[in-house]
Amino acid sequence: MYKELLSAVAIALTFIAFSPYIHSVLQGKTRPHVFSWLIWGSTTFVVFLAQLADRGGAGAWPIGVSGIITLYVAFLAYTKKSDISITRIDWLFLFLAMTSLPLWYLTSDPLWAVVILTTVDLMGFGPTFRKAYIRPDEEQLTFFMLVALRNLIVIVALVHYSLTTVLFPAVTGAACLIFILMVVYRRRILASP
Repeated sequence: MYKELLSAVAIALTFIAFSPYIHSVLQGKTRPHVFSWLIWGSTTFVVFLAQLADRGGAGAWPIGVSGIITLYVAFLAYTKKSDISITRIDWLFLFLAMTSLPLWYLTSDPLWAVVILTTVDLMGFGPTFRKAYIRPDEEQLTFFMLVALRNLIVIVALVHYSLTTVLFPAVTGAACLIFILMVVYRRRILASP
């Protein structure tokens, strides 16, 4: 019961994090990079399936919900033409991400799936880091803070602890914290005379 409650809290945090972000995208205030969100959505949902295969239980549920919502943000980014400044390096990140996904099928091991997909998910940060470095005011840091907190709760809510179940939420949570620090730093640099 305790794990299910924590999972419900993590799912609620997922909705709390995404709601203002999606609202801001719809208003045109936040301009997410479509490639990052496509990579994140697809990898997050496949990691959810791998966590279920390794008995992650209730702790995996928020990851599945997050994967679906993240794919929706990718859809919004595409339809709203949020960030159409796609560079060669962005195409490289997308290519690497999409060619890495079939490796899960070849390995037939949830651990390797999570290792591969966590790596791919981090590659998904590439276009967003590049864009946020140049235009740090176009990102909502509250979203990334809530995702980092949600991932900590996800880890506590897991029924079975293994590298397979813990790696993805731990690494993506840490990536969110690094992203926040980079954006805060860039905002200060750009604001100083």
